[in-house]
Amino acid sequence: LTFGCPGVLAALGLAAAAPGECELTRLLQDKLQYEMRLRYMKHYFPIDYTVQVQYEEVLRPANVTRLRNRTVSEAALRYLWFHVSSQAVLRIREVLPEKHPSWKYTQELCQLFDALGTEYSKYRQTDVETVVADLVKLVHSAGAESRRKAVRPKALLDNCLKVMRMLYGVPCEWGPG
Repeated sequence: LTFGCPGVLAALGLAAAAPGECELTRLLQDKLQYEMRLRYMKHYFPIDYTVQVQYEEVLRPANVTRLRNRTVSEAALRYLWFHVSSQAVLRIREVLPEKHPSWKYTQELCQLFDALGTEYSKYRQTDVETVVADLVKLVHSAGAESRRKAVRPKALLDNCLKVMRMLYGVPCEWGPG
């Protein structure tokens, strides 16, 4: 099965953040620097341009905090972040022609998510809390067309980065950034 960007493997099992996960999310953090998000996801798009996404495809820090308060495991939260974020990059990519200046940037993000999916697939499958499993199913369900909202491409990547920092900053020992 592939999810998100072409070639992104389904993240079936997660353990504590492994060295490979930390390295790949560090590379993602570099790719998601403010200047790059601003250039590729705002300046290269028309003013007020939005992408249609499902409600479940927007994962904000507040959503993660709510799930943590419901005692959802960190591994399950990373599983959810992976699916939502790779799907967000796919949604942005769907609207870009190959010659668009942001095409190569989104391709590089896809490659990092693909590698992250490969890293996750090395682990034995773990039970993911039902609430997270249900959200992941909704993210990948085609029938949720009525539950759409308009979101700016940069906002999708802003959320991706903020949540990634919440979930990987401590276990990967990232400094403040």
